[in-house]
Amino acid sequence: MVLHRKQLFFLFWILIPVFLMIAGPISAQNRKFTVVIDPGHGGKDPGAVGSNSKEKDIVLSVGLKLGKFIESNHPDVNVIYTRKDDRFVELNRRAEIANKVHADMFISLHCNALDRRKTSPQGVETFVLGLHRSKDNLDVAKAENSVIMYEEDYSVKYEGFNPNEPESYIIFEFMANEFLDRSVYFASMVQNQLVTNSKRINRNVRQAGFLVLRAVAMPSVLVELGYISNREEEKYLKSESGQTSLATSIYNGFKEYKREYDKKSYVFNNGEKQRPQSAGVSSSSGVTNGREYRIQFMTSSRKYENGASVFKGLTPVDFYTDGKTYKYTYGSTLSPGESKELLKKVRKIFKDAFIIEFEDGVRVK
Repeated sequence: MVLHRKQLFFLFWILIPVFLMIAGPISAQNRKFTVVIDPGHGGKDPGAVGSNSKEKDIVLSVGLKLGKFIESNHPDVNVIYTRKDDRFVELNRRAEIANKVHADMFISLHCNALDRRKTSPQGVETFVLGLHRSKDNLDVAKAENSVIMYEEDYSVKYEGFNPNEPESYIIFEFMANEFLDRSVYFASMVQNQLVTNSKRINRNVRQAGFLVLRAVAMPSVLVELGYISNREEEKYLKSESGQTSLATSIYNGFKEYKREYDKKSYVFNNGEKQRPQSAGVSSSSGVTNGREYRIQFMTSSRKYENGASVFKGLTPVDFYTDGKTYKYTYGSTLSPGESKELLKKVRKIFKDAFIIEFEDGVRVK
């Protein structure tokens, strides 16, 4: 197959982050795990528009909540946002932000939509970079990639790529994504949490040609939080409880991914091997070896899901069981000092909260 000059230019542009990664990687042993949260659209680009809401507002709210969950529970993680307010950020700039800090994970947040003349489906789907195998996947990619048309001189900047021309996507056939396995692994965890925890309709993990994913040199996913064109789903996407639940589910997926990442990595401190910090580990989601500290704030004979009103806005919450009793905890740290800081936070809501210890996943009494 012969590539045209414009396609060759585009291939060169889109492989630049891979060249940068090879030329100057930073050892994971000498820095914090870094996650970049990318709320799509913004500013002059509203994204998909519902009956009374805009994609750019919904994804920003969910993104900020997700970042707070990670920051509150993972002191060993550095959270960076491509935008924290209503501003327009070009696609290549979003990738540049992630590549510049050599991020370990890139999470892009979006909402789906169909033409209002059509009956809109519902559900969540999590995408990884790849060659779309269906027209539906291509349509989603075209909609999200069309953001480049808000940029000045986009036809020059993204030489040879037109988001509305299917033939432009043939270039993705030539791109081997070194991070695909890890991206699919993370995407599967996120999708599972969105379905089981947030109770959303499952539209599965999919592959498609997203420019923003191709341009980042790290494991990455693009999450479609739901259909803003569906009236019922739009109400959920706009609601505080819906946004909190979605952010919690994505966080839970991140927590699982980070736990597996830590198992395979070592963090070195003063020349000695130290266990990496892992947040929110409990019998509700698995255990790790070693001593950890959590904040216990409530016991109940009932099992509650994250986001339940009984938690008074405290999230994400884990639990362990003692006989038929559920004991609910917040946070997790390997540091006694950090556990005291967590306790101060929780006691503002639950005055009787206290610190508990676990050894190899078992409560120390």
